[in-house]
Amino acid sequence: MAEITASLVKELREKTGAGMMECKKALSECAGDMEQAIDWLRKKGLSVAAKKAGRVAAQGLVGAKTNGKKGAVVEVNIETDFAAKNPDFQAYVNSVVDTVLNDGDLEAKKAELTNLIAKIGENMNLRRTAALSVDNGVVTSYIHSQTEPGLGRIGVLVALKSDAPADKLQALAKQIAMHIAAAAPRFKDIASVDAQALAHEKAIYSEQAKASGKPEAIIEKMVEGRIRKFYEEVVLMEQAFIMDPDKKIKDVLTDASKELGTAVELSDFARFALGEGIEKEEKDFAAEVNAQINK
Repeated sequence: MAEITASLVKELREKTGAGMMECKKALSECAGDMEQAIDWLRKKGLSVAAKKAGRVAAQGLVGAKTNGKKGAVVEVNIETDFAAKNPDFQAYVNSVVDTVLNDGDLEAKKAELTNLIAKIGENMNLRRTAALSVDNGVVTSYIHSQTEPGLGRIGVLVALKSDAPADKLQALAKQIAMHIAAAAPRFKDIASVDAQALAHEKAIYSEQAKASGKPEAIIEKMVEGRIRKFYEEVVLMEQAFIMDPDKKIKDVLTDASKELGTAVELSDFARFALGEGIEKEEKDFAAEVNAQINK
């Protein structure tokens, strides 16, 4: 069993917002395992910020571009927001987007980072890329918090399959892309929800429901209700459309199919938010000063 240190308790408290004693108990119950302790607190209803562990910290740019039936989105990280405004850095991000869009040599683009790092003086990372394409339809891109054309903090691609006129599809895809940027869905539809993620949520909801002391039949309905809520939060097709909350995204597509006289299918989507899931290095400046004094 891992030693339950004060720093471990502090870390869990920062990630969950739970009290110090609850955090200490959770770590003791879970043999010092941080992820299990977070789940333990969630099941007990004691975690108020379980997702804080994935807080955004990295700087850089997300770039996105399309050519009609294909689109590309990339994320390139750099140490500071100031350096992200460097024209050479921005040109590099654009060149990576073009490389992905045109099926170019991505490894060669990664190799270029060495010289760019030396030139700008900050560490960089070509973190991730994605491409979507359709044989019949459109792929549309959207950049939120745009700093330069095609560059910003959130990039979205939406691929629609249809025989409908391209201009009508582009307008619809743009609205859905704006929704995705704001609502941050994790899955396209219920069928694509990761089984492990679903089982994980069900286990937590079940523990929470059991704590209510209600009969098993009621507990089952409570869990079902919470799973429906989970779908409405993370599944694109089940989300309420931001521009018309009375409709779900699947309803928007159904209505578009009727209006255009032909089926409109959302083939896939991609959403990159700058720095999501990257932990920021937190420095204790008082400790640093003391360390320098005591040298």
